[in-house]
Amino acid sequence: MQAWQVHENGEPSEVMRLQDVERPTPGDGQVLLRVRAANVNFPDALMCRGHYQVRPPLPFTPGVEICGETEDGRRVIANPALPYGGFAEYAVADAAALLPAPDALDDAEAAALHIGYQTGWFGLHRRAGLQAGETLLVHAAAGGVGTAAVQLGKAAGARVIGIVGGADKAAAAREAGCDLVIDRRAEDVVAAVKEATGGRGADVIYDPVGGDAYTQSTKVVAFEGRIVVVGFASGTIPSPALNHALVKNYSILGLHWGLYNTKNPKLVLRCHEQLTELAARGAIKPLISERVPLAGAADAVQRVADGTTTGRVAVVPHLENGAAA
Repeated sequence: MQAWQVHENGEPSEVMRLQDVERPTPGDGQVLLRVRAANVNFPDALMCRGHYQVRPPLPFTPGVEICGETEDGRRVIANPALPYGGFAEYAVADAAALLPAPDALDDAEAAALHIGYQTGWFGLHRRAGLQAGETLLVHAAAGGVGTAAVQLGKAAGARVIGIVGGADKAAAAREAGCDLVIDRRAEDVVAAVKEATGGRGADVIYDPVGGDAYTQSTKVVAFEGRIVVVGFASGTIPSPALNHALVKNYSILGLHWGLYNTKNPKLVLRCHEQLTELAARGAIKPLISERVPLAGAADAVQRVADGTTTGRVAVVPHLENGAAA
């Protein structure tokens, strides 16, 4: 089969190589999956660089989120068991962790439903307790993680403010459902959020960025507000001033979604049932900006790493070259 492999750490476009390799052999409790679509995630780039909390042995195939087909023909969502990731024609996954792909979504959409939407659901509902009528602020609202949080916030009845960088990203954030979009390159984020909320600020802030975005969050969080920290795409990990959280009476909540797979996997299944129901009634639908053939995977991972994409980019191994849309 064909698979992208990383033999040394570095930038994705430099270290990912498309090679002919043997199909992986499933271990105990694992199944072989034909990859129907693989979603590109920021952690794929971090793994290529050797900066992710999980460091698979070299060589490995990136791709942490797929829609695949079992040998008996079932369409499923899975997190491949590294080092046999999803940017390949076949991958392996733990049988116990397979989830049924929603009928309402195509392969690329189904592949993108898992990590970003599970993270959003746990962050907004389990951790922050988002309520209908509250104001949700989402940083990087045009990206894969951000658009998922925007859609989930709207589905929960919140007013959603999206922060983006650039006019093209503003359009994607509006498409995802933001009630108000603020372009951080053209506007003063803090002043714009305060104006939009009558000076009150946002009840829940969803931050996959860190750095300056986190600093902005502390200036616009409402009384009894909650800042949910889900990542540091900026590359800068902030050091919160806890006296500030005390004086302004807000909460800082960390979310590492992967822990639920080991600490409380039943919640992951329950979340997937909720997401499937929301997808069935059209309340959520992953925003797929591109579908690229397998040969385009390294370029796609690099562009996601560089922050130049909107929504989700999906690698479809059986898409013919030149048929990307």
